[in-house]
Amino acid sequence: MTSLTSIPAALCFAKAETAIPVQVIEAAALEAWLADQPERAARWSESAGFSARLGESLLIPDEDGGLGQVLAGYGDAKARTHGRFHLAGVAAGLPEGAYRLEGLDPARRDEEALGWLLTGYAFDRYASQKRGQARLVAPEGVDAARIEAQAAGEALTRDLINTPAEDMGPDELEAACRDLAEQHGARIDVTAGEDLLEQNFPLIHTVGRAAEAVPRLIDMRWGDEGPSLCLVGKGVCFDTGGLNLKPGASMGLMKKDMGGAATVLGLARMIMALGLRLRLRVLIPAVENAVAGNAFRPGDIFTSRKGLTVEINNTDAEGRLVLADALALGAEETPDLMISMATLTGAARVAVGPDLAPYYTDHEGDAQALAGAAARVADPVWRLPFHQPYEAMIEPGIADLDNAPKGGFAGSITAALFLRRFAGETRYMHFDIYGWCPSAAPARPKGGVGMGARALLEALPEMLRL
Repeated sequence: MTSLTSIPAALCFAKAETAIPVQVIEAAALEAWLADQPERAARWSESAGFSARLGESLLIPDEDGGLGQVLAGYGDAKARTHGRFHLAGVAAGLPEGAYRLEGLDPARRDEEALGWLLTGYAFDRYASQKRGQARLVAPEGVDAARIEAQAAGEALTRDLINTPAEDMGPDELEAACRDLAEQHGARIDVTAGEDLLEQNFPLIHTVGRAAEAVPRLIDMRWGDEGPSLCLVGKGVCFDTGGLNLKPGASMGLMKKDMGGAATVLGLARMIMALGLRLRLRVLIPAVENAVAGNAFRPGDIFTSRKGLTVEINNTDAEGRLVLADALALGAEETPDLMISMATLTGAARVAVGPDLAPYYTDHEGDAQALAGAAARVADPVWRLPFHQPYEAMIEPGIADLDNAPKGGFAGSITAALFLRRFAGETRYMHFDIYGWCPSAAPARPKGGVGMGARALLEALPEMLRL
């Protein structure tokens, strides 16, 4: 089997000396553009009814009958507000070969170049899948290495999420981390099984103790200079809900419950490939929330690494438990910035749907930096509040914290407030992502998908003053 951390050639720019031109045309500019073309090309376009609507394409033959040129409709500004990676749909329908973009607004070259590369992604581990064969020559003015790094990081995230739990349990997730560390010269340490109790990670052990694959904490470090960044990713490789068993309909996508870990690893890959001047630490609590005689129970109370006691009112609210110990560990070194990513709550999906990455921060400068970055790289995010009055909802009285407050209100916010208790005074940002594309879209096939990673990559220089 090909390593999950290998990079398919289809996700890299073509190095061809000659390439077929793809002329990008806005609808309002079509008439003027056709007026400047040879009569043969103009008549071909007119007879085909090409109107340059967004996503429309037209293949124009050369004098020998081969493909000489492609027209790609770019609609108007209003049409382009609905979605992103608009040229990816055109790329996916082109025959094999090398292509170059012409006529595209320079401000949109990075987005469209990345989208084109991502048409080369296919999850084909278990069955052959169509992979985009139209290779793009890097447009003039784009940072080709940066875009390729983003495509590779996104591909890793998707592969990890898409792989079913039978082949992506805690053992395999650790193996993927080790492969990534070896590729980029990172250091890795793993605490597993009963050693979690000896090293004071009781909540990670509690959640994963009923599974055959032992729970573990994966700790990866890279870089020796610059500001410190700690990424913490929820690695629940499958979530049955524990003794509060999920109904079948809710369990069907639970292979993606390690989507936070997958997204963190994709971002880490981007950071390391680009050689950003920072000290990176990645913490991933990798567990399976299974059902067995030794599973943790509703009503149990556990003492966390931080010393806070937690009452278990729902074993299906396990993600915040494993993150709590990992966040407490990360906070002990007081990094300049700590970010957690997790497929944590259904409440977040109800609030913003599957396409937005909701996040929390108390740092106004970070929020502004992230908002601007997200817009620039077409990776939408949405800020939700650490609403202080809701703190009382996570305090059950019998213990310091409640892992699943009753009532169902503000589920994403109360989960974020729970996690913030373990981040302490560290500058902290939390993402409650979905990690799944429910229906195919340009450059985003149905299945696992990264959310927020590219926005963070773009924002880090401003957030950490790199």
